[in-house]
Amino acid sequence: MNTRATLLAAALKLLEDEGEAQFSTRTVCALANVTAPTLYHHYGSADGLLSAAMAEAFSEFLESKRAAVQSLDPVTALREGWDDYVRFAAARPRLYAAMMSRVLNGARIPAAEQAFALLIERLSAIAADGRLALAIAAAADLLWASANAASLLYVTAQLRSAALPTPVVLEDIREAAIQTILTTESKG
Repeated sequence: MNTRATLLAAALKLLEDEGEAQFSTRTVCALANVTAPTLYHHYGSADGLLSAAMAEAFSEFLESKRAAVQSLDPVTALREGWDDYVRFAAARPRLYAAMMSRVLNGARIPAAEQAFALLIERLSAIAADGRLALAIAAAADLLWASANAASLLYVTAQLRSAALPTPVVLEDIREAAIQTILTTESKG
Protein backbone atom coordinates (compact mmCIF):
# COMPACT_ATOMS: atom_id res chain seq x y z
CA MET A 1 0.00 0.00 0.00
CA ASN A 2 1.40 3.41 -0.91
CA THR A 3 1.62 6.32 1.55
CA ARG A 4 -1.44 8.10 0.16
CA ALA A 5 -3.56 4.94 0.53
CA THR A 6 -2.13 4.29 4.00
CA LEU A 7 -3.16 7.78 5.13
CA LEU A 8 -6.63 7.29 3.67
CA ALA A 9 -7.02 3.92 5.42
CA ALA A 10 -5.87 5.47 8.72
CA ALA A 11 -8.37 8.32 8.33
CA LEU A 12 -11.22 5.89 7.66
CA LYS A 13 -10.23 3.75 10.65
CA LEU A 14 -10.16 6.79 12.91
CA LEU A 15 -13.56 7.93 11.65
CA GLU A 16 -15.03 4.47 12.21
CA ASP A 17 -13.49 3.99 15.64
CA GLU A 18 -13.75 7.49 17.10
CA GLY A 19 -15.98 9.61 14.84
CA GLU A 20 -15.41 12.93 13.18
CA ALA A 21 -15.25 14.88 16.46
CA GLN A 22 -12.08 13.00 17.41
CA PHE A 23 -10.48 13.30 13.95
CA SER A 24 -7.02 14.85 14.13
CA THR A 25 -4.02 14.91 11.83
CA ARG A 26 -1.80 13.88 14.76
CA THR A 27 -3.80 10.68 15.31
CA VAL A 28 -4.00 9.90 11.60
CA CYS A 29 -0.25 10.39 11.24
CA ALA A 30 0.39 8.11 14.22
CA LEU A 31 -1.88 5.41 12.77
CA ALA A 32 -0.22 5.71 9.36
CA ASN A 33 3.26 5.98 10.86
CA VAL A 34 4.05 9.14 8.90
CA THR A 35 4.85 12.75 9.77
CA ALA A 36 2.47 15.68 9.38
CA PRO A 37 4.38 17.10 6.37
CA THR A 38 3.77 13.79 4.59
CA LEU A 39 0.02 14.09 5.20
CA TYR A 40 0.04 17.69 3.95
CA HIS A 41 2.08 16.71 0.91
CA HIS A 42 -0.51 14.13 -0.12
CA TYR A 43 -3.75 15.84 0.95
CA GLY A 44 -2.94 19.53 1.40
CA SER A 45 -4.75 19.85 4.72
CA ALA A 46 -6.66 17.94 7.34
CA ASP A 47 -9.87 18.86 5.55
CA GLY A 48 -8.43 17.57 2.28
CA LEU A 49 -7.79 14.21 3.92
CA LEU A 50 -11.19 14.23 5.62
CA SER A 51 -12.88 15.00 2.31
CA ALA A 52 -10.97 12.20 0.59
CA ALA A 53 -11.92 9.80 3.39
CA MET A 54 -15.60 10.74 3.04
CA ALA A 55 -15.47 10.30 -0.73
CA GLU A 56 -13.87 6.88 -0.22
CA ALA A 57 -16.49 5.89 2.35
CA PHE A 58 -19.29 6.84 -0.04
CA SER A 59 -17.53 4.93 -2.83
CA GLU A 60 -17.32 1.83 -0.62
CA PHE A 61 -21.00 2.23 0.24
CA LEU A 62 -21.95 2.58 -3.42
CA GLU A 63 -19.81 -0.39 -4.43
CA SER A 64 -21.48 -2.57 -1.80
CA LYS A 65 -24.89 -1.55 -3.18
CA ARG A 66 -23.84 -2.31 -6.75
CA ALA A 67 -22.31 -5.66 -5.78
CA ALA A 68 -25.43 -6.83 -3.95
CA VAL A 69 -27.55 -9.37 -5.77
CA GLN A 70 -30.80 -7.68 -6.71
CA SER A 71 -34.17 -9.25 -7.16
CA LEU A 72 -35.84 -9.00 -10.54
CA ASP A 73 -38.99 -7.76 -8.77
CA PRO A 74 -38.51 -3.98 -8.36
CA VAL A 75 -40.33 -3.83 -4.99
CA THR A 76 -38.16 -6.62 -3.59
CA ALA A 77 -35.08 -4.88 -5.03
CA LEU A 78 -36.20 -1.69 -3.27
CA ARG A 79 -36.46 -3.54 0.04
CA GLU A 80 -33.02 -5.08 -0.51
CA GLY A 81 -31.52 -1.66 -1.26
CA TRP A 82 -33.12 -0.16 1.85
CA ASP A 83 -31.75 -3.03 3.95
CA ASP A 84 -28.26 -2.58 2.44
CA TYR A 85 -28.33 1.11 3.31
CA VAL A 86 -29.32 0.50 6.93
CA ARG A 87 -26.82 -2.37 7.29
CA PHE A 88 -24.01 -0.04 6.24
CA ALA A 89 -25.01 2.46 8.95
CA ALA A 90 -25.36 -0.34 11.50
CA ALA A 91 -21.90 -1.69 10.72
CA ARG A 92 -20.22 1.72 10.62
CA PRO A 93 -22.34 4.16 12.67
CA ARG A 94 -19.64 6.75 13.37
CA LEU A 95 -18.53 6.77 9.75
CA TYR A 96 -22.15 6.98 8.59
CA ALA A 97 -22.72 9.98 10.90
CA ALA A 98 -19.60 11.70 9.54
CA MET A 99 -20.74 11.02 5.97
CA MET A 100 -24.17 12.51 6.63
CA SER A 101 -22.55 15.50 8.31
CA ARG A 102 -20.63 16.19 5.11
CA VAL A 103 -23.82 16.00 3.06
CA LEU A 104 -25.64 18.32 5.47
CA ASN A 105 -22.78 20.79 5.20
CA GLY A 106 -23.28 20.98 1.45
CA ALA A 107 -20.49 18.78 0.17
CA ARG A 108 -21.05 17.49 -3.35
CA ILE A 109 -20.25 13.79 -3.22
CA PRO A 110 -20.71 12.01 -6.56
CA ALA A 111 -21.02 8.53 -5.02
CA ALA A 112 -23.85 9.77 -2.77
CA GLU A 113 -25.59 11.21 -5.81
CA GLN A 114 -25.15 7.90 -7.63
CA ALA A 115 -26.62 6.00 -4.67
CA PHE A 116 -29.66 8.28 -4.77
CA ALA A 117 -29.86 7.71 -8.54
CA LEU A 118 -30.07 3.94 -7.84
CA LEU A 119 -33.08 4.62 -5.62
CA ILE A 120 -34.70 6.64 -8.43
CA GLU A 121 -34.03 3.76 -10.86
CA ARG A 122 -35.74 1.27 -8.55
CA LEU A 123 -38.71 3.57 -8.07
CA SER A 124 -38.92 4.20 -11.81
CA ALA A 125 -39.14 0.44 -12.38
CA ILE A 126 -41.99 0.22 -9.87
CA ALA A 127 -43.72 3.14 -11.58
CA ALA A 128 -43.26 1.49 -14.99
CA ASP A 129 -45.08 -1.56 -13.59
CA GLY A 130 -47.95 0.71 -12.53
CA ARG A 131 -47.34 -0.08 -8.86
CA LEU A 132 -46.22 3.34 -7.56
CA ALA A 133 -48.93 5.40 -5.84
CA LEU A 134 -46.83 8.59 -5.51
CA ALA A 135 -44.71 10.69 -7.80
CA ILE A 136 -41.20 9.27 -8.05
CA ALA A 137 -39.67 12.28 -6.27
CA ALA A 138 -42.12 12.02 -3.36
CA ALA A 139 -41.57 8.27 -3.07
CA ALA A 140 -37.79 8.81 -3.14
CA ASP A 141 -38.04 11.38 -0.34
CA LEU A 142 -40.13 9.01 1.78
CA LEU A 143 -37.81 6.02 1.27
CA TRP A 144 -34.67 8.13 1.76
CA ALA A 145 -36.08 9.60 4.98
CA SER A 146 -37.12 6.21 6.33
CA ALA A 147 -33.71 4.64 5.64
CA ASN A 148 -31.94 7.55 7.28
CA ALA A 149 -34.31 7.49 10.27
CA ALA A 150 -33.66 3.78 10.76
CA SER A 151 -29.92 4.38 10.38
CA LEU A 152 -30.01 7.10 13.02
CA LEU A 153 -31.32 4.58 15.52
CA TYR A 154 -27.85 2.99 15.34
CA VAL A 155 -26.02 6.32 15.47
CA THR A 156 -27.99 7.58 18.47
CA ALA A 157 -28.37 4.38 20.51
CA GLN A 158 -25.71 5.40 23.01
CA LEU A 159 -27.09 8.93 23.30
CA ARG A 160 -30.57 7.56 23.98
CA SER A 161 -29.20 4.91 26.38
CA ALA A 162 -31.09 2.44 24.24
CA ALA A 163 -30.42 -0.92 22.72
CA LEU A 164 -29.80 -1.16 19.01
CA PRO A 165 -32.99 -1.40 16.98
CA THR A 166 -34.46 -4.85 16.60
CA PRO A 167 -35.06 -6.40 13.18
CA VAL A 168 -38.80 -6.04 13.83
CA VAL A 169 -38.49 -2.27 14.37
CA LEU A 170 -36.40 -1.89 11.22
CA GLU A 171 -38.85 -3.97 9.20
CA ASP A 172 -41.77 -1.91 10.52
CA ILE A 173 -40.08 1.34 9.46
CA ARG A 174 -39.23 -0.05 6.03
CA GLU A 175 -42.63 -1.57 5.40
CA ALA A 176 -44.52 1.52 6.53
CA ALA A 177 -42.62 3.55 3.94
CA ILE A 178 -42.95 0.95 1.20
CA GLN A 179 -46.66 0.39 1.79
CA THR A 180 -47.21 4.17 1.61
CA ILE A 181 -45.66 4.44 -1.85
CA LEU A 182 -47.36 1.40 -3.43
CA THR A 183 -50.72 1.34 -5.15
CA THR A 184 -53.53 -0.46 -3.32
CA GLU A 185 -53.34 -3.39 -5.76
CA SER A 186 -49.62 -3.85 -5.09
CA LYS A 187 -50.00 -4.07 -1.33
CA GLY A 188 -52.15 -7.19 -1.43
